[in-house]
Amino acid sequence: MTSTAEILATTIRSVAGPDAAPRADQERAVVELVDNGRRVLVVQATGWGKSAVYWGATAALRSRGAGPTLVVSPLLALMRDQIAAAERAGLAAATINSTNIEEWDDVLGALAAGRIDVLLISPERLANPRFADRLPDLLASTGMLVIDEAHCVSDWGFDFRPDYQRLTRTLLHLAPGTPVLATTATANERVTADVADQLGTDGTEALTLRGSLARASLRLAVVPGLSPLDRYAWVAEALGRLPGSGIVYALTVAEAERVAGFLREQGLDVAAYTGQTENRTELEDRLRDNQVKALVATSALGMGYDKPDLAFCIHLGSPASPVAYYQQVGRAGRALDNATAVLVPSDADERIWEYFATAGIPDPEQVDQVLDVLGRAAMGDPESGAPAEAVSETALSTATGIRPGRLSTLLKIIAVDGVVERVRGGWVGTGKPWHYDEQKWAGLRKVRAAEADLMRRYAHGEGCLMQFLQVALDDPDPRPCGRCSVCDGHLPEPGERPGEEMVAAARTYFRGLDAVVEPRKLWPSGVDGVRGKIGPIIAPGRAVAFADDPAWSDVLARMWQRDEPAPAEILAAAVATLSRWARHWERPTAVVPMPSRRFPQLVGSVAAHLSQVGRLPLVEALEVTGPRPTEDATSGMRVRELLARTRALDGVELSGPVLLVDDAIRTRWTVTVAAHLLGQAGATSVLPFAVHQLP
Repeated sequence: MTSTAEILATTIRSVAGPDAAPRADQERAVVELVDNGRRVLVVQATGWGKSAVYWGATAALRSRGAGPTLVVSPLLALMRDQIAAAERAGLAAATINSTNIEEWDDVLGALAAGRIDVLLISPERLANPRFADRLPDLLASTGMLVIDEAHCVSDWGFDFRPDYQRLTRTLLHLAPGTPVLATTATANERVTADVADQLGTDGTEALTLRGSLARASLRLAVVPGLSPLDRYAWVAEALGRLPGSGIVYALTVAEAERVAGFLREQGLDVAAYTGQTENRTELEDRLRDNQVKALVATSALGMGYDKPDLAFCIHLGSPASPVAYYQQVGRAGRALDNATAVLVPSDADERIWEYFATAGIPDPEQVDQVLDVLGRAAMGDPESGAPAEAVSETALSTATGIRPGRLSTLLKIIAVDGVVERVRGGWVGTGKPWHYDEQKWAGLRKVRAAEADLMRRYAHGEGCLMQFLQVALDDPDPRPCGRCSVCDGHLPEPGERPGEEMVAAARTYFRGLDAVVEPRKLWPSGVDGVRGKIGPIIAPGRAVAFADDPAWSDVLARMWQRDEPAPAEILAAAVATLSRWARHWERPTAVVPMPSRRFPQLVGSVAAHLSQVGRLPLVEALEVTGPRPTEDATSGMRVRELLARTRALDGVELSGPVLLVDDAIRTRWTVTVAAHLLGQAGATSVLPFAVHQLP
């Protein structure tokens, strides 16, 4: 019988070439998995060859008659690359995920017939109640279980995913005697210990193999102190000079899309890549084949994307943790002697860090609200004899007042503790008591604060940049790299600042963008006086600026400090926005200002200016009373408050389309309620316009 070590060596040569040989820890991991049935955690840098461990172990196990390997992977991009790599290793691989539902039966049939060596599954499939019913049979025939990107199962990991942790624990309990391999490139000591502890849930101690996470091929740099427009101009000039192709990371979908548009206008071959991009596979392939200069991406293009010759990563804004940053820049330079990773930090970064630092921590009061609703649903209706039912997230949001995004995260977190469970039709309570672990969550806040401080110091260039990342990852031997911009004092071109001509081009481009305000389609349920479809009364609107708009950030920061008439450049921009918009609308018959409690002079000045320039009557048609609507309220609560506190003035008669002017739009419910009232006063449609649209 061929030895395990020999099979690994053959596999690695198939994947990496005839001269490739196993690393010592690769061989040890495979031997422990195959010959001793151990659970093994491998923490090694990107490009070290973690996937070769599970290909080699799979080949050895299959040669001994074991069942197929089940790989749980959190990203579809990772799956596509792994299937191709498995085939190079001589293994038959397939996947079951949300994009190939029509292939599921064929894949499961081939698996049962022994024609598949590796099955890759996303956590979302495991969470599907129908698919979960098949898990016991599937795991009973599994030869090895692989948990990829294992840092995601740790509360302390930078990219903690509670549903992934919950499902992984379920798999470990269902497969107590099966060899298990967990892999990651981004785990410090705390995360490593947490994952190893989870792997040892059956009483056996997991073997941890951890190496240095320093990347000798990366040249790190920080370009601090740039304004938003300077940052985008810097990237445009840098892309014109950097060799090869790479990734430009942005922190939000909106920023990725608008930056990609600006770079394309400068003649650069780039495309936006976000979680909302439909042709992601095509764009991944184009970047891999060097058919584009860069993808301007959110973190949706991160873990698992494999392009060995990726030449650069540029970050517009800092991720919340050095570990997250290391994970993304680790895409670059895997098969190159030199690759560039540049951070261009933003003043807005820390606001985003604060949001993510608390997003994964449950609010005890909100948990009690959720469990109360689920508890009452579990009792059914004793009077009518109606049975207990699962509660949908929409119904839970309405009943508790918790916003949908926050509620979804909260449910996943408490599902880890087994107090709620997702079933067909929604969520149910399990009856298990829940308590708030103050020590755990306080510790997590402390860790997040420490990570933010490290990232802040990194962005300020307070020491060797690679050493900062090594310290954040608890590397056993952190030391100055001698080649980052702090160590050698040199920045990639264009250096400390871009040229004024490119900055002016950025200002012109971004001030010429239209922020489209999409109308609400449905009234929230349970609100007296309104129901169902909102109808055509409210049309798509416009705003001068969207979110942290780089072209207007300084102006907006000054403008929101106190109420006064709008500055001349905002008035000019409002007219320019309406001039572009006029090609798509029926000319309004009047301008109606939205009454503002905080900025009446601002709203009044913009409305008056548009009325004068457009030669339209200015009509004071609305009145608001009482306090402002509750912040962070559900849609139903907000609409109830707005309907109670907003009215159309007596005697006002409108006709035709109306331009409704407001200072800012966030939830869109204020302008929706106003449009409803203006429609009752005779307007045929309402065109919302605001200075600032907030996300």
